[in-house]
Amino acid sequence: MNKPLPLKPRTLLWTALIALAASFTLAFSRPATIEIDGQSLISDVPPVTANHQAYVPLRALTAGLGAQISYTKSTGSISVAHGADHLKLRIGERKATLNGRLIKLSAAPFTVRGRTMVATRTIERALGPKVRYNARKAAIDVYTTDTSVAADQDDSSTSDAF
Repeated sequence: MNKPLPLKPRTLLWTALIALAASFTLAFSRPATIEIDGQSLISDVPPVTANHQAYVPLRALTAGLGAQISYTKSTGSISVAHGADHLKLRIGERKATLNGRLIKLSAAPFTVRGRTMVATRTIERALGPKVRYNARKAAIDVYTTDTSVAADQDDSSTSDAF
């Protein structure tokens, strides 16, 4: 049986430095927060940022906006009703319907710890509020006043930088 080679001091040093850097990054990072018209939104799953987009937990945000949400387990479809607007989507699919019209989403919804995460662009388009991600503050701000729904545009064409 071969004995493992002892680690060189240089290898140990580099490993320790990498671990220290990762620890500092995690210690000083913070998940993004969500505010609706200046009021903090509490969610058991924080927003996620990736690929220059912010993703928010659909159920928490729709509840905060006064929308109704339902999930049909047999089909895996999610329905959101907010006023006269009705959005239907499925996890992993970039196609959805908004008020009966087929739309293309900028990113497919996905799950994190059992919660459906959707791109802020989808929320903005389907439910009407303006949604902005501030990377410096790690905050997602949702503004419900003076907004409009652009149901006839493709939400993947918006150019907000996240």
